[in-house]
Amino acid sequence: MAVSISVVLLLVVLAVIFLRSGGLKLSHAIVCALLGFFLAGTSMAPTILDGLSATAGVVASLKP
Repeated sequence: MAVSISVVLLLVVLAVIFLRSGGLKLSHAIVCALLGFFLAGTSMAPTILDGLSATAGVVASLKP
């Protein structure tokens, strides 16, 4: 568990740096995909899923 959290933190830092640099290249996309893969294996996954579901519900209930 400690190794996967360290990898997740490293990938979060790299993803933020890549997004702030202004260009998302293939290597950046791979880092972001790995971040998602490792986040799915952590204990934060259910919380993230609940947050995304709630956000999707709010957006779906908006009427133009």
